[in-house]
This record gives sequence, C-alpha cells and structure tokens, in this order.
Amino acid sequence: MVPEMPEGPAVPAMSRQWGLSRLDVNLPNVITLGRLLCVPLAIWLILGERYGLAFWVFVAAGVSDALDGWIAKRWNQRTPLGALLDPIADKALLAAVYITLGFAGELPHWLVILVVLRDLLIVGGYLLSHGVNAPEPLFISKVNTLVQIALIGFVLARLGLGVDEELVTSFLIAAAGVTTVWSGLSYLVRWARFLVRWN
Repeated sequence: MVPEMPEGPAVPAMSRQWGLSRLDVNLPNVITLGRLLCVPLAIWLILGERYGLAFWVFVAAGVSDALDGWIAKRWNQRTPLGALLDPIADKALLAAVYITLGFAGELPHWLVILVVLRDLLIVGGYLLSHGVNAPEPLFISKVNTLVQIALIGFVLARLGLGVDEELVTSFLIAAAGVTTVWSGLSYLVRWARFLVRWN
C-alpha cells in the first residue's frame, strides 16, 4: 500500500526536504568537494613519501576539475556555490602540494613562497573587488597556473614513477618562478588601477 502524501506546499520536493536546493548541491559541486578532499590525502601521501600514489591523486584531481566544469556547462548546472568552491579547491590543492613538497625538500623554498604569495594576492584582490564585477583572469595567470601544474606533475612523476630528468625539472622551476613573479606583478598593477578608479 502506497502511503498518501498530503497535498499543498506543506510537503516540499525531496531535494528541498534535505535542503539540497538551498545548498546548490549537484554533481559538479560534489565532484569539486571530492577534489577539495584530495588536499589532505595528497599532503599525507607526500609526507609519507608515497609519491607515485600522490601523482595519481594529483592527476585525478586535474581530471575532476575538467569534468565538473564540462558537466556544469553541458547540463547548465552552474551555481554560485560551484563558482566559489571550484577556485578554492584548485588553489588549495596547488598551494598545499607546493608547501608540502617544499617542506620535503623537493622544491626550492623561494618558489613555494612566491606561489603562496601570488595566490594570497589574487584572493585578496578578489575579496577587494567582490560585488564590483571582478575582472577575468589575466592570460599570464593562466600560463602560470599551467606551468605550476606541469611542475608538480613532473616532480611527483620523477619521485614516484622513476622519471629521471633533472634538466626538465630545473627548466620548469625557472619557468614557474618567472611566470609567478610576472603574474603577481600584473595583478598588483591591475588592483592598483582598480583602487584608483574605485576612489
């Protein structure tokens, strides 16, 4: 026997009953949350010198980043929560892996400091411009992010999968340093112009 359901607005839909609609919980956002949970896992694996597993976790996180964006666009599932969580998950993972590899002595400390300072600058600028139509990311920032990801992937592959090419690592470290400084200075100029116009 199927129980009768009361009529009217007293009984909301199942998603509302569990508060899902108010939290904007959908598949892309669940995938993004999963990527956020990869942060402590990656840290634990690197500190335990399980670099091969850390490499595959990093790869899986990258695939999930592309996947949640594709699903959100393909099925029109973009939400304010997703727009907030996605960059947080990306930056948290990159910063955490850089800091952990720096702590483990696998990346130079000066580069770790540059990467973290740049991200703090971007986050600070975003908060500053919040609600005032924040501008699109700079092209050099996109290049810098790609170089940072390539460096992490190569270092983890070198340590965990036996890929031995110090020259490539040195080149990527230099490229990451140059593009990080360039990106950071570009954002400083942008935010300075923004403040002048705002005032």
